[in-house]
Amino acid sequence: MPLTMTWQVSPVNLANRITLVRILLVPLFVVLLTTNIPYGEYLATFVFIIAASTDRLDGYFARKRNEITEFGKFMDPLADKLLITAALICLVEKGKISSIISIIIISREFIITGFRTIAVSKGVVLAASWWGKLKTVTQIVAVVSVLINNFPFSLVAFPFDQLAVYLATVTTIISGFDYIYKNRKLFNTIQ
Repeated sequence: MPLTMTWQVSPVNLANRITLVRILLVPLFVVLLTTNIPYGEYLATFVFIIAASTDRLDGYFARKRNEITEFGKFMDPLADKLLITAALICLVEKGKISSIISIIIISREFIITGFRTIAVSKGVVLAASWWGKLKTVTQIVAVVSVLINNFPFSLVAFPFDQLAVYLATVTTIISGFDYIYKNRKLFNTIQ
């Protein structure tokens, strides 16, 4: 059975607009981070923080205004994955983060996206878990701490950025296993 989705994007749906803005901020973030413009890394960090902050904002407006849409359910997690993936790849390119860490985090996102796709094809909605939310927060903190070169912890030679990256990796792995374990019955429906 082919998977088909129909999306109705209302121009008055504020939550969907915020999600689209987050997606549009990803290329701006990449350009600022990877080009040699004055204060590019600082501007990229600012854009990343703004984009990451909109994640809670779009969800808040969708629930408050009762404007939860299929488009939003699909695009909101995709926007998060695009932002984190872009940041990780750029940080690997700049030599600020290990490629192994990035591969682990990005692989988890692909695996869970595939798992969600199977669920949608079976008419099952998989809710986000506490571990998933913690994963997102730790990833954002890790990326920001690396982007700002561990400031202010670098002043006292405390490797907060490295600890944040490892914590993000661990919570990413745990959240992936948790997500699959809680929804393991879905494997029984795969033929």
